[in-house]
Amino acid sequence: MVEKGEFVSAKEIPPLIGFEDEAKGGQVIGVAEMWLELKRQKRRESTCLTYQGHIEKHLKPYFGRTLVSKIKLDSVEGFIKRCLDSGISVPTTRKILTTLQDMMTYACRKKWIYSNPVKEAEKPENQHEHDEAKEKLKTLSPQMIRELIDSTGWYPKKDRKTGETVWHEMPIGDKLKFKTLMMMATSTGMREGEILGLKWGDIDFSVKQISVNRTFNHGRFYPPKSKDSKRKIDMVPQLIPQLKEWKLACPKTELDLVFPNANGNPFDANNFLNRVFKPALKKAKLPQVRFHDLRHTYASLLISQGENPKYIQNQMGHSSIQVTYDIYGHLIATENSESASKLGNTIFGENSGSGSRMVAK
Repeated sequence: MVEKGEFVSAKEIPPLIGFEDEAKGGQVIGVAEMWLELKRQKRRESTCLTYQGHIEKHLKPYFGRTLVSKIKLDSVEGFIKRCLDSGISVPTTRKILTTLQDMMTYACRKKWIYSNPVKEAEKPENQHEHDEAKEKLKTLSPQMIRELIDSTGWYPKKDRKTGETVWHEMPIGDKLKFKTLMMMATSTGMREGEILGLKWGDIDFSVKQISVNRTFNHGRFYPPKSKDSKRKIDMVPQLIPQLKEWKLACPKTELDLVFPNANGNPFDANNFLNRVFKPALKKAKLPQVRFHDLRHTYASLLISQGENPKYIQNQMGHSSIQVTYDIYGHLIATENSESASKLGNTIFGENSGSGSRMVAK
């Protein structure tokens, strides 16, 4: 809360969103732009791009040139209604509101407003933040995974005479590289950026583990997403000889990357998706899933074979087991008659019959 005597003059109060002012022949800087510039000094580029999306796609169309001091409780509640009426999900709406609330807190610190109206607004019902992820969750079967890997290393090209699509094989080195990458993605659950930033020194063949020490996103290396994302992942036996074969063929680079591009640098994610991943899906005639769905596939297969949820959490790099349950809990079986039988035998003894006869004994 700002004391009235400290409040700045009305002429100094900026709009929420900046704009071009032709009358004054210049650019008006808004609270959103100033706040975002501050965040860029502390947050990942990917996070700041999310904030930018909230501003451009949602806040700017609604609030326009509104002075930050004119944004009241009614304004915020009207914005919430607009979001929900336009089909924006509750979790996404709440994330946008978090961005707006942080901006308004910044405006309070700058003494442009007395209090933060977003804090007082009635938020949409707190639907769980992972519900949206679960709705989008798609997985591949083991057979589909094998078909995907077999189809990796081919690219389509139209025949000039017939107009038909003809599949061409990549050079043997590229094919080996991308097959190995796809095997790693489907059998480790690593995020795309974690794979692109992986170095040979992160792989310990003696203990059969991969250490996740960094990620590569938006042209830069970053530390792992969280302290729990920095983890060791067990390798399936079939991946080890595949990696060893690729290591012998892999060009030596200054960065020591496991999957370098032709210049020895990390692959651009979009280039990889368009050049390798999507063609492989098309050739294998598989659903058009996201690369991130290979991570979901890995988790779902661990669940289906009855692995301990705590082990799955550690392998996935989730911040807590609750996150694992929130995303994948609906895949975990809710009935287990075999477990119930084991418990009964432990308490009452094997083949004891009814509980009443056991007590009589």
